[in-house]
Amino acid sequence: MDTFSKLKNIFKKEDNDISVDDELGEEYVELAHPDDRRPKAKVTVRPFVVEDFTDIKPILDSLREGVTIALVNIRPLKEKDIVELKRAVSKLKKTCDAINGDIAGFGEDWVVVTPSFAQIYRTNQMEEIKEASSASERMRPQE
Repeated sequence: MDTFSKLKNIFKKEDNDISVDDELGEEYVELAHPDDRRPKAKVTVRPFVVEDFTDIKPILDSLREGVTIALVNIRPLKEKDIVELKRAVSKLKKTCDAINGDIAGFGEDWVVVTPSFAQIYRTNQMEEIKEASSASERMRPQE
């Protein structure tokens, strides 16, 4: 008895049930999308582009799920409206604090936001830039 016949006998249904072979014919090929074959990832690294303040909602939703590391391109909003950019980054920071995540800027156009299980590596150089930035803000006259 060949392998197909053995499998067919193992999975054979009751006489009054319709068998798979009756519905699909004797031979068929099952097609699967390439993404269906990949195992589900535990962490997703996902890029986002922020062109408007409303574009941060999907970022916030993804972060709240707890399995997404967001790479956020802020350049379009920075070129469009700096006040809206500050508002958007502030909202990202608040959400990041709420989920015990981490947030950092890379260059002038990218922000990375991670959930609580991930930490962003910071060098001493980044800390020096942060301290210099804070000092210059304190020295700036109040408007």
